[in-house]
Amino acid sequence: MQNLHPNQSRVFKLPNRVVIFSTLALGLTSIAGSFYFLGTEPTQKATSLPVDSRPAITAVTALGRIEPQGEVIQLSVSQNGGSNRVAQLFVKQGDRLKQGQVIGILDSYQPRLAALNRAKQQVKVAESQLAQVLAGAKQGEIEAQKATIGEIKAALRQETAARVATVKRLEAEVKNAELEYQRYQSLQADGAVSTSTRDSKKLILETAQASLREAIANRSQTSETLQEKLRQAQATLTRIAEVRPTDVQAAAAAVESAKAAVQEAQAQLDLAMVKSPKVGQILKIHTWPGEIISDKGIVEIGQTQQMYVVAEVYETDINLVKPGQTATVTQLNLPGELTGKVEQIGLLIAKKDVLNTDPAADIDARVVEVRIRLNPESSQRVAGLTNSKVKIAIALQQN
Repeated sequence: MQNLHPNQSRVFKLPNRVVIFSTLALGLTSIAGSFYFLGTEPTQKATSLPVDSRPAITAVTALGRIEPQGEVIQLSVSQNGGSNRVAQLFVKQGDRLKQGQVIGILDSYQPRLAALNRAKQQVKVAESQLAQVLAGAKQGEIEAQKATIGEIKAALRQETAARVATVKRLEAEVKNAELEYQRYQSLQADGAVSTSTRDSKKLILETAQASLREAIANRSQTSETLQEKLRQAQATLTRIAEVRPTDVQAAAAAVESAKAAVQEAQAQLDLAMVKSPKVGQILKIHTWPGEIISDKGIVEIGQTQQMYVVAEVYETDINLVKPGQTATVTQLNLPGELTGKVEQIGLLIAKKDVLNTDPAADIDARVVEVRIRLNPESSQRVAGLTNSKVKIAIALQQN
């Protein structure tokens, strides 16, 4: 029994070591598991998706102003070399205007109107001269010249007939003188008459021959003179009755020059008139009759039949704004809301322009102008509130 006891002790001791080692292994495993869970838990938390608790954006808000369609026009006139004083004004504040309507004139209007009338009169004179050139000479002048030609022809016929009669008479006298001389020459040869008698007959013959030659010469000279007068008279008739192209061109050029002078005078007169460039309404009068045109022009005009709101949207929000979105507009002194739709988004980024009385506001903020077309009812309500400050909310399209 004693020999067996040591063996039994070893047997019982061995399990004790196993328990110890098992206990250590289990402890190490627990510790390792703890470290594993401690190392993996933060990783699981880091990879989990965050939950956004911010509310969804449903509208873009901005400050803005009310404007008529096409913005406000400060109407003035060109003052280059002309008058800059208003003589008359034909409108008052609030009047409706048509395109091209004359709303006033300058003090240079009357002198320029007189210059235009003179230019128009010159056109009439030039056109009358052209008509005269085209028609040739006056009918009375032509008839008078024809009568002159007839008189010359009659004189030529009468003179020719008289000269012919004179020549014929002298030819007969020469013939008689020749016969008389021949007869007396025969008688003188027969001794019936004296030589002196024969010579006297010869002198008569020679005198008759000389008279005939002179008559023939006078007849030719008279005929040539009258013929020259006739040619001159006929040339004069042709000249006064003829319409020469050069004369027509000169007269036509004078007409065109006179018409150009009228156009220039009309242009100068237009510069002395103040005309509305479009349909609109007089919003404000800056210059009254007798006053020099101010730096703000003569009047301000706007197309108030259709009003717009110009919203100054922050640069950071502009990508959310699209044409066609509905906008709600409020004005401090106007009950209710105005409605409209985004019509145009500006292409330039600029500093804020709307007056803001908040000292904490960012006046240097960069904004884009968005034009909102008001519906007819809202447009009518604010037709008299140009440049009024408003607040705008542009509803975003939700997907």
